[in-house]
Amino acid sequence: MDNVNREADITENGFTGGFKEHLISININGVPTALHVQPWVSLLDALRDRLNLTGTKKGCDHGQCGACTVLADGKRINSCLTFAVMYDQASITTIEGLGNERLHALQRAFIEHDAFQCGYCTPGQICSAIGMLSEGHAHSREDIKELMSGNLCRCGAYTNIVNAIVEVKEGKYDSL
Repeated sequence: MDNVNREADITENGFTGGFKEHLISININGVPTALHVQPWVSLLDALRDRLNLTGTKKGCDHGQCGACTVLADGKRINSCLTFAVMYDQASITTIEGLGNERLHALQRAFIEHDAFQCGYCTPGQICSAIGMLSEGHAHSREDIKELMSGNLCRCGAYTNIVNAIVEVKEGKYDSL
């Protein structure tokens, strides 16, 4: 996908249900993007179904697993619980937007620590960890475990995930 303005219509089989579609402008992974969205379209569905950014996963679709975590203006959010229209003029970062020339430090740490197992939760885990580290509340391994508790890993790679985050926090991986 090129780095020029993208435009996508988000409808369900062309039926608007009488609701007015809204034109919103979102900066997604550094690309200005114009979207026509109906009021009920989640940010997750806009990303995956209309912009083909499928790195963000749909897990529970109820905000309980964290697989859909993205960064909105640098803060971690569950994109399945968020309507796209709420992020008009916002900057959204998905897993596809991390690292330009090379992998982000957390991506490299996840690889080194085998913190991805099946990989389904990994995009949400990494985006959540980036947001958590920028919040500045993770002072210990226990803090990291608590602050990451909204992101589930059904493979049980929690120890490896925490180890990867700790090493990035301690500066063992150079940042971009």
